[in-house]
Order: sequence, then C-alpha cells, then structure tokens
Amino acid sequence: MYRCMSRSVCSTVRVCPAFASPAFTSPYTQSPSWTNAGEERLHREAKQDWQRSVRCMSSAARRRRTLRSAFPVLEQPLQPIHRHVYEANLRNSNSCHKKYMELREKVMKGGGENAMTRHTQRNRKVLVRDRLRLLLDDEDFLELSSFAGLGLPYGDIPSAGCLTGIGRINDLWCVFIANDATVKGGTAYPITVKKQLRAQEVAIQNRLPCVYLVDSGGAFLPLQSEIFPDKNQGGRTFYNEAIMSAMKIPQVAVVCGSCTAGGAYIPTMAEEAVMVHRIGTIFLGGPPLVKAATGEEVTPEDLGGARLHAEVSGCVDYFAWEEKEAYDYTRNIISTLNFQLPEEENEEKTKERKSEEEPLYSSDELLGLAPRSYNYSLDVKLVVSRLTDGSRFHEFKACFGTTLITGFAKIHGHLVGIVANNGELSTQAALKGSHFVQLCDQRDIPLLFLQNTAPAAALTLSTTQAEINSNRLKAQGSMMSAVACASVPKITVVIGGCHGADSYAMCGRAFDPNFLFLWPNARVALTAPGHSGSLLPPESEQEDDLNRRLKEESSAFYSSGRLWDDGVILPQHTRKVLGDCLDIIKQQHYQLSTEKLQSTLLRM
Repeated sequence: MYRCMSRSVCSTVRVCPAFASPAFTSPYTQSPSWTNAGEERLHREAKQDWQRSVRCMSSAARRRRTLRSAFPVLEQPLQPIHRHVYEANLRNSNSCHKKYMELREKVMKGGGENAMTRHTQRNRKVLVRDRLRLLLDDEDFLELSSFAGLGLPYGDIPSAGCLTGIGRINDLWCVFIANDATVKGGTAYPITVKKQLRAQEVAIQNRLPCVYLVDSGGAFLPLQSEIFPDKNQGGRTFYNEAIMSAMKIPQVAVVCGSCTAGGAYIPTMAEEAVMVHRIGTIFLGGPPLVKAATGEEVTPEDLGGARLHAEVSGCVDYFAWEEKEAYDYTRNIISTLNFQLPEEENEEKTKERKSEEEPLYSSDELLGLAPRSYNYSLDVKLVVSRLTDGSRFHEFKACFGTTLITGFAKIHGHLVGIVANNGELSTQAALKGSHFVQLCDQRDIPLLFLQNTAPAAALTLSTTQAEINSNRLKAQGSMMSAVACASVPKITVVIGGCHGADSYAMCGRAFDPNFLFLWPNARVALTAPGHSGSLLPPESEQEDDLNRRLKEESSAFYSSGRLWDDGVILPQHTRKVLGDCLDIIKQQHYQLSTEKLQSTLLRM
C-alpha cells in the first residue's frame, strides 16, 4: 500500500506545503510502541517509502515551471514616417561603431607587440586572453569595462591593466580578475584598482565565485597618493576578500606571475591558491630590495617561488609545473563548490524554446533606433519590441504618465519589469515609475531600466511653471526612494542621454545597479551638449567653452574610460548581454547553505 502511495505522489510536480515545511517530521521517525518483528519490518519499509516520496517531491520542486504568460505582442514595425530620423540615427551609429572597433582593436593588443613578445618568449608566460581560454568553458564570456583606462590624464592604460568579467567554469558563472603584465609590466594604476574593486563588487552583489589570475608588479609609485590612502583604493581589495569569504563567496587565486608588495596579499587571503613553478613569485620586496637592504643576492625562486610557498611557508595549496596544469587545478576547485545547478534541457527542447523566444523584429534595427540626440528619439516601444521574447510586453498604467513606459516582459525566459524613458520624466510619469518599481520589488522581479533622459532640467519662468516643477521634484524624489530601496536586481542600459536628476530616478550609477551598460551613442553629463545655457547666467561668455567640454566629456567612450559604467555594448548585442546578466543574477539561488555567516577563512 505504501509503495503505491509513494508512486502516485512522485508522479506529480506539486509539493505539499506541509512536506516542504522544516517543522514537518515523518510520522515514522518516532520509536514504535510495538515489538513484533513483522510489524517492525513493515514500519521500516513504510519509513523508507516515505523518505523516497519526499525525495521525489523535492526533485519535482527543482524542476518546477514558471507561470504561463500570454503577454500581448508589441506591433512596432518601422513606418515610413520614421525614415528620416531612423537614417540619421543609423549614420551616427555607424560612426560610433567605427570608433568602437578602433578602440577594441587597441585594447586587444594589450601593451603592444614588443611587450607581448617579451611576455611569451623571454618570460615564458601565457598571454592573459589565452589564460582565460584555458580557464573558462568557452570564449563566450561577459567582459566588463574593456575600454577602462583609455584617454586618462596619465596616459592610455589599455583595459586598465587587467581583464575583468564573468565566464563559465564547469557551467558555473564566476567573476575573473586577470592582470595583464604586458601593460606597464603589470603595474597597478588608480584605474586598475578601481576596476578590480568594481569586479569584486559585482561578485558580492550577485554572490559569484571569484577567480584571481595574479601577475602584478605592485602599485605605480608616482601615483601612490591616488592608490594607497583612501577608503575605496588599494586596501579595499583585501577588505573585500575578507568580507566575501565571510559571506561564503568562494575565492580562488592563481599565481601565474609576480605577486609583489600589496599584490602578495591577494593569494594569501583567497580561500585556495594555486602557484606555477618558475614564473609565479610571492614576496613583499623582490631580490633588488633584498640586495639594497642586506647586500645579499638571491633568486626570485629562492626568495618566493612556488616550491618555497608550497613546501615551506604553506602560502599556496597547489603546486603546478606549468600554467595549463594550474588552470586544471582551478577548474577542479570550482567543481567542489556547493552549487546545485538546474538540470540541462535536451537539444530539441532548447532549439524549440529559442525559436519561440526570438523577437519578431531584427535586433540590427536597433542601430537606427539609437538616438544621435534627444530630438532624434523614436518611441521607446520600438526598442522594447526588439529586446523581449516574441516582442511581447504587458504594459502597466498605459494611459497614465505616458512619458515613462512600464510593464512586464520576458528576456531569454526571465521575467523582468521594464522601466523606459519615452519623454520627460513628468510628475505623473515619476509617480507611475515609483508604483511600478515597488510592485516589482514586492514580487521579487528584476528591473530593467532603459535610460534616455531629457537633456536639461525644465526652466522656471512663471509661477505656474514653478508649481509644476515643485510637484515634479516631489514625485521624482518618491521614485528615487523606490529605486534606492528596491532589493531586487537592477540592470540599467543607457540607450540615449543620461542627464541630470532624471538619471538618478532611472537607476544611474549612484543608485547601485547590478550592471550598467552604455550604447556607443550614449551621452553622460549633467546636461547635454548645447544645453549648458540652462546652467549659466544669460549671455555668459563661458557657454561656448562649456558646450565644447560637454561634447568631449559626455561621450560613452570617455565615460567608460573612467569606469563610470560596466562597459559599452553594441545595440544589436543588447539582448544577449541582458540574457547573460539575468542568468548570472539568478545563479545565486542555486548555492546551498548561504544563510549562516561565518568568520573569514584564515590560512596558516
């Protein structure tokens, strides 16, 4: 009888709340009051059947499906009336794409051909991108802030001297921070530290395992005042390592080059460390400093090589003869992490799901929808219909506050709440946005902000306008509070302008989104170029100079060079990037036993 009952229970996908509750205990866990041997045997069989049924129901819960949705299709084909604006935007997008590819080519060269030759032939090391090929499952990773370090006052530092991003290791999304020793010999500049801290912040926000590929020559001493003393500078890296360990966010370090001065603390504070023979070294001061201080000559290997730290000091846990072996060790370490990923779909089901998910319109059309300026903005629903699954969108408050579009959609199967600018953020629009953000927060639905804010604040030229602006301030303050206090993941894509206080309400950088990306045409400044008159006295002589500076300093590439965002992405790649981000955000739910905080793991 019990076996029949267990089979019938296992055949369903619903789980009884009573069984799911921790307080529920098996009726067969109590000691039996009878002593008959036959009854004891029946009791044992019943207990085993009950345990099997619970296991079956738990397995069914892991395979649970989301609620079906029948969102209406956004019928948003391009119309002849759009042609003039579309073609102007397309020309601008092509120009931005050309600039994007030029910078991309520059970044891919790292420190230049000579530095790369010296790195591979004289130092016998693997180039940083080849290291990632050995470490990650594939080359389909999300690189963060690839243009960071370009156009800075102290010169170009390609990729800020380190590659950061998120890639899969044994099917698990992991943050990687990989020093590029071909750029200035691996020396850390202020922008390098800022980029490393942002990568750690991404790992903390999304509870992602973090892998450090350390090949650093320490801080650039002429700029030490911008690297060492302040809260969010060099020392914060080590503070974050300790906090991440306490949060049960795994960290693994691979010493595949120099680990000098402050860099020496990264592997020693990681939970597990791998070190490569002959090319990996860890010491606070290298052989030149030893000779200067004591007159003694010592080799890097004897002072802080892999054999010393694996056999004597215990600073590292795994000794690798070559780099490939080190990355094999790292992949094995990642496979020991306490994650339970969902079951993989078969190929037919995956193809069927992907064919159903594709938007009705080509993503290449987004190039003509990326506004060259605010006056060239088309209806943002045209953008939404080219990002969402099946171009479906369930709009919220469609008739109220129409200059802000809000609603629900799916992107690669993930339910999201979309908040998109479609004009000035008016009082009604801000109240609507506040309501919608709180609704998504209540339902634990991630938020996607498509930002294209007005180029300048509204002027106050009359008493009536002053009253309107005052009401708008109050409503925008309400929306800012809702966005700041929302505990759900937030992703922001700047598809046009990012200007003034409106950008805060649309989850700008200061409001801590999980990810923030720019399209190449985007502009980031207090006010847009050509609108500086709203900030200056009438007939000011500074207006022309300020507009010139705004044009230069508001470009997406200027912003990304200073790490005000997580990278510039091409419009046609936006849907894929958003899908990856939503996958990454969701992964934290697959980590087991995250509730209990613990002290940081202390090494020997």
